[in-house]
Amino acid sequence: MPIVDCRIDPSARVHQPELVNLYGCTIGAHSRVGPFVEIQKNATVGSLCKVSSHAFLCEGVTLEDEVFVGHGAVFVNDRYPRATNEAGELGTEVDWTLEPIRVCRRASIGSNATILAGVTVGEGALVGAGAVVTRDVPAHAVVVGVPARVVGDARELPQHRPG
Repeated sequence: MPIVDCRIDPSARVHQPELVNLYGCTIGAHSRVGPFVEIQKNATVGSLCKVSSHAFLCEGVTLEDEVFVGHGAVFVNDRYPRATNEAGELGTEVDWTLEPIRVCRRASIGSNATILAGVTVGEGALVGAGAVVTRDVPAHAVVVGVPARVVGDARELPQHRPG
């Protein structure tokens, strides 16, 4: 799998680069990208982020600094995707509407979560594993479920402190 036309800070680490698909993206300082990750053109990973294995970041996704993305998390940038256009031909970029997704500073996206088009995940928010986020997540909210619902405040959770 290729790494093509990317702007990757020299301090960033792409684990097993032969097992990723990165093209036209930006990856900030000290960020880490796991194997089997795809990051498409015009997607941005900020500084000090961790993108775990098997994650998919499509065009239009912005991860601000210190964001965590769990294993198998998926971002979807088109609200109404179709394989073909009105003429019955295979669709191209002109046949879809990109809706940007923003994950604010220090937010965490749990494993196998799905973040839908046009959503903003607020600063310090926590998206639970397997959640489907269909609307904006407030800063510091904990959201879980399908569709994701606020169930708590991330500032009330125990803080991870490296040993």
